[in-house]
Parts: sequence; C-alpha cells; structure tokens
Amino acid sequence: MTGAAIEASGLGMKYRRGGGGWALRDCSFRLPAGRVCALVGPNGAGKSTLLALAAGFLRPAEGTLRILGSTPAEARPRMAYVTQGKPLYPQLTVAETLSVGADLNPATWDQETAERVIGDLPADARVRTLSGGQRTRIALALALGKRAELLLLDEPMADLDPLVRHRLMGLLMAEAAEHDTTIVMSSHVLGELEGVCDYLLLVDGGRIRLGGETEDILSSHTLLTGPVRDLAPHTVIESRTTGRRLTALVRKEGPVDDSGWEIAEPSLEELLLAHLRSPQAPELLTPSAAHAATAPGEAVAAR
Repeated sequence: MTGAAIEASGLGMKYRRGGGGWALRDCSFRLPAGRVCALVGPNGAGKSTLLALAAGFLRPAEGTLRILGSTPAEARPRMAYVTQGKPLYPQLTVAETLSVGADLNPATWDQETAERVIGDLPADARVRTLSGGQRTRIALALALGKRAELLLLDEPMADLDPLVRHRLMGLLMAEAAEHDTTIVMSSHVLGELEGVCDYLLLVDGGRIRLGGETEDILSSHTLLTGPVRDLAPHTVIESRTTGRRLTALVRKEGPVDDSGWEIAEPSLEELLLAHLRSPQAPELLTPSAAHAATAPGEAVAAR
C-alpha cells in the first residue's frame, strides 16, 4: 500500500459541552499507509475526537481530513473502528454477532481470524452476559474479521488482562505484517507501545506535537547526565538538577560533545512523559508526518 492513510490539514473540532472549547485546533499531519501508529496524549487531548473524525462519526468544524485518499464517509467500507464503549447487540450470541459481521462484509470477511480473536468464548453465550474484557474481544474480532485497510482502535486493550492483551497485540501485529494494514491505536499504557508501534502521534493542546517514525523521533533525542553547564545548541525538553549534576532530555541540534557527559537514548515512555510535562517544547514532525500545508520550519528532519 502506498500513499497516506490519514491526512489532516488545519483540522478543528469543538466540544459539544462544557462551553464549546476546541478539542482540536489547527491540527495538521500525515500518516503514511501501512504503519502501526501509537496515538498518545493526556486525557482530553483530542485522541478520541480525532479517531471519531477519521471514522466519519463526527464532522470537523474547520479544516479537511482525507482517509485512504477519500472522505471519511467514502472510506468507511475500507476501515474498521473500535470505540472505547465497544457497542454491540446485547441480545445476540457470540456466534450470531460474528454472523452479522460476515453479512455486513461479505466480500472481505475472514471468519478464521475472527474466531482466533474470540478464542475460548462460548459461541452460544449472549453478549449481555459477558464481562467488559470479553466484549472487547468480540469488538476486536469484528474489526479484524472485516479485513479492513485501516483499523482505528480507541483504547482497545484497556479492560483486558495482561495475558489476553499480549495475545491480541500479537494478532494485531501479525495482521499488520501479513496484510499491510494501517493500525492507529490510542493507549494510556505507554510501555506496551514500545517495540510494537513504528509510528507515533502525540496529541496535546489540540495539535500534533510529535509525529513520525518512532525510531527517528527517539534517535533525535538524547539523555545527558553530567556537571551543570550550558546545553546549547541543543533544544532542552526537560531538565533537573541534583546537587552539582544535571540530567536533561534534549533534542539534538547537531553532534553531541560526549566529553563530560553520560549519554543514553531515552525509552519511548521517558520521551513521551518528558514532552507531556513540557508543553513549551517545540513541535517535531518528521518529513513523512508533515502535511503539505505545514508551515515552513514545523517539519524537522529527525537526526
């Protein structure tokens, strides 16, 4: 698959309640097709709003959004969306729910994959009798069984136990690898995203503050520990001083002088938490994540 799975330009969306403030504002980015993307950010940052806009369940107040080269409504048959609420028909059995999925997607339905996600759930159990985690497995089975080009998953693993979460994450990664599926997955469990997602979108303040290949974003930052001194020319994201020693996460602006510094690459969790604690840090979009409408200087080649 080539091209972009999602392209947003000047995207804006207002909250319907609470005074009608902006959930997203002037949000521009590009997600290449075929990536497994972590969508992260604090509560209320706009993650769920962005996914609902991409799925076509909301209409933006301003800006444009293209999904798989089309409008969200036109692209809906080619994508699957799992919301946090995971709505299902409570009176149907597990088997009947999968049958509905097959009937709605006759050209692409993959029963074998759907049954792998369902696992050991009794086929004759009614949805209303199942736990939240079990209902999550059914919702994911419908999404994966559809064999969509784009999967939009809003906190999909939040109510699963660690063992099931690990197994389903493996199924998602196999899906992406075998069928070149684009996956966008929001999560508050930052640790589980490392080593899984090859693309990153950090939403904060209604905008994309970090966007691009996970490896490139990580390699453009470094952790420095040493005597207190000037960190120029590097951009300081976060720093703290303990006695006479300074520890800082910096965005590299050229080679790092390693004399006198202990140098380490941050983990994904360390990097994301530092940026969330430092809202004044400048945005970083790698070239693949920068929309054509991005202003000059906002797109920065990762070092």
